[in-house]
Amino acid sequence: MRNSLVRVETVTIDDYVRDVLPHSFSLWGGGRTFEQYASDFRGSAASAQPKPFTIGLREAGQVACSCKLYDRELRDGDATLRAIGIGAVFTSPAERGRGLASLLLGALLDDKRDAGYDLAFLYSDIHPAFYEKLGFRAVPSRSISLSAAALDGTSCGCTPLESKDWPAVERCFEALDRGRTWSLLRPKRVWDGMRERADASAPSGEQPVRLLVRRGRSVAAYVFGRRVPRKDAFVIDDAAFDGDAGRAALAPLLRAAAGDLRRVTGWLPPEPVRSALPRGTVRARKDGILMWATLSSRGRRWWADNSEAMRKSRADTSWSADHI
Repeated sequence: MRNSLVRVETVTIDDYVRDVLPHSFSLWGGGRTFEQYASDFRGSAASAQPKPFTIGLREAGQVACSCKLYDRELRDGDATLRAIGIGAVFTSPAERGRGLASLLLGALLDDKRDAGYDLAFLYSDIHPAFYEKLGFRAVPSRSISLSAAALDGTSCGCTPLESKDWPAVERCFEALDRGRTWSLLRPKRVWDGMRERADASAPSGEQPVRLLVRRGRSVAAYVFGRRVPRKDAFVIDDAAFDGDAGRAALAPLLRAAAGDLRRVTGWLPPEPVRSALPRGTVRARKDGILMWATLSSRGRRWWADNSEAMRKSRADTSWSADHI
């Protein structure tokens, strides 16, 4: 790291499980036992890039402040930009108020700038002003709520996702994604992570739903999400369609996913999925706020070319499935 006064270290997975996960378990355990929660983390860490996956600062041998790193690429037209995703920024309760997170993130951004990265991004679950002081800028991050009854209830012939369907699901997403001006690319490891989450135990009180409309060996449209009866809602996590027939199938697919629940909710979808849905009620999110920091001249050009359009868009720019 460039700042020689800040000693940022690799945090081993065992140390992270020992020093960090007990604090995050109460927030993100989701009905799992701690052993299940730790096992899911170890599985995600095994396939994550870059290595090291977890870094931090230590005090008296213990992890005092840490974060996770995710290598991603951003497609900007025909160009590809290198991006580093930052997740799970954590400071031990006993060490808060000392500015350790600012030191850690500042040193990290310096290091990634020197390493040739173009952008850094994160999803803020605290006040964005903390990250703005480090050079991050927020883009609109919203949620949507639709009446399930407002969706077309025509039968679309949907069926549950099967293991053999994943490659076709990826192709469906990629066909839609190519029409966007820019996007975070989903390499194999990201799809593998989505499969791991699909196979993991669902949080207590939630029922995972993964439906698709087949077209021969292809997928015309798919919807992934969760039925949450206590909220009387189906929560969208990811969706895509291919072609006009797939677009027409999207609303009936969501209606089928909702079943007898009254609402369909979730992060406001990116285009062109957003325009395929009724208007609904849109509100700013208080968590998962997408923020970007530019690290190179290429990154600054991308921000200059796209930031105003992001601010004015009636759709968001990322799916909750891309949340880190």
